[in-house]
Amino acid sequence: MPKLTLDDIDVRGQRVLIRVDFNVPLDTSEDGSPTVADDTRIRAALPTIRHVLDNKGKVILISHLGRPGGQPNPDLSLAAVADHLGTLLDERVRFSSNTVGDTVEEVIAGMNDGSVILLENTRFDPGEKANDEEFSKALAALADIYVNDAFGAAHRAHASTAGVAKYVDTAAMGRLMESEIEALTRVRDTPDHPMVAILGGAKVSDKLGTIRALSKTADHLLIGGAMSYTFLKALGREVGRSRVEEDRLDTAESLFKEADGRIVLPNDHVVADDLDEDAEASVVEDNIPEDLMGLDIGPATVDTYREALSDAKTIVWNGPMGVFEIEQFAKGTMEIAEAVADATDDGAFSVVGGGDSVSALSRSGFTDRISHVSTGGGAMLTLLEGAELPGIAALSDA
Repeated sequence: MPKLTLDDIDVRGQRVLIRVDFNVPLDTSEDGSPTVADDTRIRAALPTIRHVLDNKGKVILISHLGRPGGQPNPDLSLAAVADHLGTLLDERVRFSSNTVGDTVEEVIAGMNDGSVILLENTRFDPGEKANDEEFSKALAALADIYVNDAFGAAHRAHASTAGVAKYVDTAAMGRLMESEIEALTRVRDTPDHPMVAILGGAKVSDKLGTIRALSKTADHLLIGGAMSYTFLKALGREVGRSRVEEDRLDTAESLFKEADGRIVLPNDHVVADDLDEDAEASVVEDNIPEDLMGLDIGPATVDTYREALSDAKTIVWNGPMGVFEIEQFAKGTMEIAEAVADATDDGAFSVVGGGDSVSALSRSGFTDRISHVSTGGGAMLTLLEGAELPGIAALSDA
């Protein structure tokens, strides 16, 4: 994607508005104040922020946090994120309780080169999600240069991800955005074969385009999670009380036929009579009894999937294999994480993305053995299926 990067622009003395993805989980400290519970996304933005600071630009950061519904919500303020970022940068990070307007412009006008400020949650303004022209212009008024480094929000046509780029002279991608596009387009367009795609999660409907696209390029498409039961039922298997999208059965059957043998489904399952931490789990082959539900892939399926991964040269994974948050239904996902890490050690190029997949990977302890861990779930799927990402399309052509 021939878009401007940080290497193409001079930021010295410039007001650089950086759209980051600081949509991070918050916790409460002992004194009752909010704190950052997981700073993975904040750390991912540091190379871009540090580049602008080191080159004496003025860093103005914007991000969303949660779903405040277009109005201020103190529980979703970015103030705690500013404090945490200051610790990571070992720099003072100023915080503005406003996002746009005269007060913000005055504060930015007084900034020194090489300083940084974080503005309040963009979603406190209803103009953000509406991609409102006036809100986009107000954001653009803060900047000489716009940089989008929020890959996780790049599939959203919001004011801070797409609209603002229309009203600045220079709009470039940040380091994180650049690395995400490089890794994912490599998987999509020029993968080394054998290529293995792993898709899990709850719904076939969330990943229709991705399944269709990957079934044409991957040598094996391994399906897990609740979405596998929609496929299995469509093919005439008994799935008991497992979660099924009844309105997608015909679509699942068509996708399976189109894939011409490349889609691989579980042949055994970890089941229980309830989705509960105290539920008694067991393994069944093939059909699931009517009073039970499938909650993880079984050991024989793990072996089948591991064998496919052992020869892979390219691997892409989005979505867990089961309800990994509960110990007795986590083994399938953990085993697949280990298999992907082993294949990567043997020379495969691996990409893992999606919130649940990344959480599971972190829990497995194999994150450092993966080639690229994506910060985007929906954005990753959109890019893999070949659709346009508004947050990237809006940037200046190189």
